[in-house]
Amino acid sequence: MSQPHPKTSRPLVVAAVMAAMSMVAIEATIVSTVMPQIVTQLGGLRFYSWVFSSFLLAQTAMTVVFGKLADLYGRKPVMLAGIAIFLVGSVLAGFAWSMPAMIAFRLIQGIGAGSIQPVSMTIVGDLYPLHERGRVQGWLASVWAISAVLGPMAGGLIIRDLSWAWIFWINVPIGIAAAAGFVLYLHEHERHERVSIDLAGAALFTVAIGAFMMALTDADGANRSRALFECALFVVCGTLFVWQERRAANPMISFSLWSHRPVAAANAATVFCGMALMGITTFLPMYVQGVLHRSPVVAGLALTMVMLGWPAGATMAARSFHRLGLRRILIGGSFFLPLGALPFVQLGPTSSPVLAAVGSLVMGLGMGTSSICCIMLVQEIVALSERGSATASNLFSRNLGSTLGATVFGAVLNYGLAHAQGLPAVSAAQLRRLLDAPGGPGAGASAPIAEALQQSLHVTFVALLVVAAAVVVSMLFVPPVRIGRVSEISAGEAI
Repeated sequence: MSQPHPKTSRPLVVAAVMAAMSMVAIEATIVSTVMPQIVTQLGGLRFYSWVFSSFLLAQTAMTVVFGKLADLYGRKPVMLAGIAIFLVGSVLAGFAWSMPAMIAFRLIQGIGAGSIQPVSMTIVGDLYPLHERGRVQGWLASVWAISAVLGPMAGGLIIRDLSWAWIFWINVPIGIAAAAGFVLYLHEHERHERVSIDLAGAALFTVAIGAFMMALTDADGANRSRALFECALFVVCGTLFVWQERRAANPMISFSLWSHRPVAAANAATVFCGMALMGITTFLPMYVQGVLHRSPVVAGLALTMVMLGWPAGATMAARSFHRLGLRRILIGGSFFLPLGALPFVQLGPTSSPVLAAVGSLVMGLGMGTSSICCIMLVQEIVALSERGSATASNLFSRNLGSTLGATVFGAVLNYGLAHAQGLPAVSAAQLRRLLDAPGGPGAGASAPIAEALQQSLHVTFVALLVVAAAVVVSMLFVPPVRIGRVSEISAGEAI
């Protein structure tokens, strides 16, 4: 790979990348910590979940769009636009006067996040050759792990000493510093060719994906008619999108890229990884508190082991793939996922939370290994002009997997609660009272509910094991490929 542009300072650009990504990463945890206080002040409890859903919807739908724009116009302008959009949403969210306003401003934040994530990883792919990139990707993975730990702490401190608005406004100095780093230290070759933007394709794709994710969110709710409307909207817009992409001169989505076997297999595995991650983060704390009768602190510690295993797995993969081969690490690392899911299936009412923590750690190793290898694979087997789109396709798959996981595992849990063997159906209100019970949940009158929860979560963890095994199967479809040749030939054109 040729050397980057002489004026480009790789360490300072990576620092800017990490600063930009930290804004997105910490928003995932700090907002959830402070939302009870926000909804108390603003009202509109029925809109509570949409504060999170609007961000995820916009981020997922726009990831692919910004990945394509980064290929057309360059990484730097698209990254700066994403940071600007994210900061505008952050400032406005701090001034939100109602829950609908908060949802709208979180939507703007999500649009910005849809640019920051894929373009950050694409910039790293441009700057570093394959044998160095794994180490840097490990640093980026550590940003998410650190943010997962610091987010709740920062949220608690801000609520104690300042207004909740500051959970959004603290992004402003970080974002300005990150933008300054890109302006001063990232220098790309100017692009003089005129390009056409497939605006119709981008709009149809955004509406179709938004409708699909909303339908998944509403699938197990009471409003089935709205879910059916969203499914119909997805089908109509999806059909129009395919028609548009086949006739567009410069389509927003390259079907040849997405159907390329290594990319398709890696993205399929990433979907299942996203599902597995959502299964752990949602239902492991519920098991530790509701069945093992431990405190939320213990439940949080058991879950935190995933975030410790993730960067460890990424670092391990980065240091060994150039000796063992990327495909071997890709497939071998994926076995950590079902191996880590096995302890969850073995959990019982008398189990130690240490068993759950060990399972979390091992699954975290698998996720870290798989995520970094999939990103490097899709970046290396495509031409430089498609690297942004390829990177965005993988991140899109992860977000889509998270939404699918919430829907699938939620449906499995609800079915288990309604059909527990030898026990009456458990309502959502009963389950909430069980989990909120101070010290001693599961005792006395709550014992049948705890037993029903144990049975249903056991089935949910079996489903998690199946999804984890699907990651391995997907990885096996990745063919032996020669990587690095395309980037070695053309990477010098990027910077």
